[in-house]
Amino acid sequence: MNRMSSPYRCHVFICLNDRQGARKACADGGQGPAIKDILKEQVAARGWKDRVRVSQSGCLGLCERGPNVMIYPQGLWFSAVTPADTNAILDEVARLIG
Repeated sequence: MNRMSSPYRCHVFICLNDRQGARKACADGGQGPAIKDILKEQVAARGWKDRVRVSQSGCLGLCERGPNVMIYPQGLWFSAVTPADTNAILDEVARLIG
């Protein structure tokens, strides 16, 4: 095993967990993939790919508040996110990476 520091200033996780209708999940309503796509496209367009990583995640544990987006290592959490919220999330990322 090799231990190293993350090459990214922040890592943005978008929950895409799908519970197949068994109970509420972040994937309900289909907005999660759109949120992820917008964030990935904007990170690339802003030239941040060397400092910011956007990834999908499984369950983050707060399904009833989803879709959920979290930023690490800063520990910021956004819930009930819609595609319209991506600009506010990107503004926060811009502040975090300077």
